[in-house]
Amino acid sequence: MSGSEARKWWALVAIAASVLVVGLDLTVLSLALPVLSRQLHASTTDLQWFSAAYSLVLAAALLPAGLIGDRMGRKKLLLIALVLFGAASAACAFSTSSAELIAARAVLGLGAAAIFPMSIAVLPVMFTEEERPRAIAIVMGATFIGYPVGPLLGGWLLDNFWWGSVFLINVPVVVLALVAVTLLMPESYGARSTSIDIPGIGLSSLGLASLTYGLIKAGQDGWGDATAVATMLAGAVVLAGFVAWERWITGRKQPLIQLELFRSAGFTWGTVLTTFVSFAMFGILFAIPQYFQEVLGFDSFGSGLRMLPLIGGMVIGMLAGTRLQTARSKDGEPAKAAPLGARPLVAVGFAVMAAALAVGAATRVTSGTGLAVAWMTVAGLGLGLAMPAAMNVALGALSTERSGSGSALITALRQVGATFGVAVLGTVLLSAYRSRLSLGHLPAVAADAVRSSVAGGVAVAHATHSADLLVMVRTAYVHGQDLMLAVCAVIALASAVLALIFLPRRGTATPTATDAATAAATGAVTGTARPVATGPGSGDNQGHERNRHR
Repeated sequence: MSGSEARKWWALVAIAASVLVVGLDLTVLSLALPVLSRQLHASTTDLQWFSAAYSLVLAAALLPAGLIGDRMGRKKLLLIALVLFGAASAACAFSTSSAELIAARAVLGLGAAAIFPMSIAVLPVMFTEEERPRAIAIVMGATFIGYPVGPLLGGWLLDNFWWGSVFLINVPVVVLALVAVTLLMPESYGARSTSIDIPGIGLSSLGLASLTYGLIKAGQDGWGDATAVATMLAGAVVLAGFVAWERWITGRKQPLIQLELFRSAGFTWGTVLTTFVSFAMFGILFAIPQYFQEVLGFDSFGSGLRMLPLIGGMVIGMLAGTRLQTARSKDGEPAKAAPLGARPLVAVGFAVMAAALAVGAATRVTSGTGLAVAWMTVAGLGLGLAMPAAMNVALGALSTERSGSGSALITALRQVGATFGVAVLGTVLLSAYRSRLSLGHLPAVAADAVRSSVAGGVAVAHATHSADLLVMVRTAYVHGQDLMLAVCAVIALASAVLALIFLPRRGTATPTATDAATAAATGAVTGTARPVATGPGSGDNQGHERNRHR
């Protein structure tokens, strides 16, 4: 590998570190909530807003961030976002009140809103079609590694240091990412027209934030909550208005998003299926840590340690999937066609996940760690096969001019989909859990605590020294977990069928003609996809980009 080729792969490591730091922050917050409640005298509402403030700002800022990255430069925006994220992490660590922490979490969401889409947007710019599956696997792997590593690292920090340390761990990673991105990552631009779709930005931000808030509230207070339903309906109406506006403005000015992307089966179904991966994996990432801690009795560190086989399976799946998707050449000969397209790979990955989740749905209170570790490993294998391949299909439909806004659209759809999955599947688990409880003998306050969560139920059982209540709570939780995993298995199986029916035969799609036409019409000036610093000849096999003038 030449020095220029090595340089871009090292730049990818910096991009992966940027994504990893966001994933770590999401997992360590849940661990710190009990401590934050005591140290900051935070109410239940405050605790909910520690997470909601981040999610709402993230949803509102995703699409504008993609547009800004295309206009001002994706590298510049990623650097600004990393600085913002690092500063907000430090502000979280040294917050002295709930209000300060909520504000800092909102700024964290703003930084993450740019980090996520920019990390994806540069992949079509930096890597050839043959290299992209491997690059996507690395970035996606970094996203999921944060889930088991976060509890491990966060649990150790909370046991040995003050609560602010779980936020400060972001800072050194951000500093390293800043240095690496500055030195190694090439700058790239997209369509840089003089017009800005201000109404589109306002409508999309308001609609996504409203819909996300409604989903979060429904997950917390139930789907019958009037505020949750009204907010979701309002968000849906605003988003419908946003789509109508984008359709009207197309051809007149540069729209915030290109609706024509949805004419591409690769973009539409690649995005849908990556969202369904989040649905299917939610059962593991949300339910199993609680199973390890509250049912089997492990601490946060022990729970995170037992989640690592999920990552092991995922790495194996990604390596195998990348090899099957990547065309290779020998002795200077042209690269042969990749052994396997995305469609069968995504379908097989989802089928493997479905089988593993179905086994997980047969868990009993007496099952123990071995069964959980085994089926999680297989589920990780399926994830590693399906996720990068589906994402590669979606990214293959994006032109270089709009890779920033296109990647932001993919991220926004996945974010809303994941939030919807959390609300729906969380409701399934909690409803099934509560259906197996019989609490007539308990005082009202204690009964409410048991109904609220399995952690509350275990705490009440220990406080009252009631072995029968402890068995009831644990049995009820395992029942709820099994039902939720069964739903996830059905989603994964349905996704395998959808992949076989709708995904293109080959792994990628051709960028839409509309994007190219829009770039030409607006006189877009695009950055060189492969600057001189990335090495000679690196762009010959896919065509050098040229600056375009009116």
